[in-house]
Amino acid sequence: MTNTQIADPRPAYAAATAWVTELLNGVTDEQWTAPTPCEEFDVRTLGAHLIATANRAVALAEGADALALPRLADGHDGHDGNTYAATVATAVGLWSDDATLTTPVTVPWGEVPGAAALWGYVSETLVHGWDLAVATGQPAETDPAVAEPVLGIAQQFIPAEIRADDEVPFGPVVEPRSDRAARELDRAGREPVGRRRGLR
Repeated sequence: MTNTQIADPRPAYAAATAWVTELLNGVTDEQWTAPTPCEEFDVRTLGAHLIATANRAVALAEGADALALPRLADGHDGHDGNTYAATVATAVGLWSDDATLTTPVTVPWGEVPGAAALWGYVSETLVHGWDLAVATGQPAETDPAVAEPVLGIAQQFIPAEIRADDEVPFGPVVEPRSDRAARELDRAGREPVGRRRGLR
């Protein structure tokens, strides 16, 4: 697949981050210390990680080293959906430059065109959105029209054989489920609630 054949990830990124913004704004005060399906994060630190992920999307579009940024946003504990939304708005504005889609960038899963990197952040946003929704009792089903193209990109650029690398933010692929949104969770290493979770 050449750079020009990679579908434009920007509409999916906007949709995924809008969903997560709604989820963050729906967290109640008593839920911030609750555990999540991503075992290394509670709801508070997951929120801080989501802000950090948006910061990395900003850095990539600016040509900065996204890998140098922390995995948890400095100065934020995840409570502020407005902070996340503002960071995402900055990212969306920067990625509106079409040149960002073909510029090679380095992400934890290797050097890829910008479009493929942003698809990776769409995937991470959807998966952590599912984590947040499950942890806080909010609707966990995302739009299949967003999830389906993410699956194809993940299969190409985030193959199973690189999942053992600690820098890659996706666990081993698990046994597939039938619906589209769930298949993206499988590809990211998320197991259904009630099954053993080997996640990060």
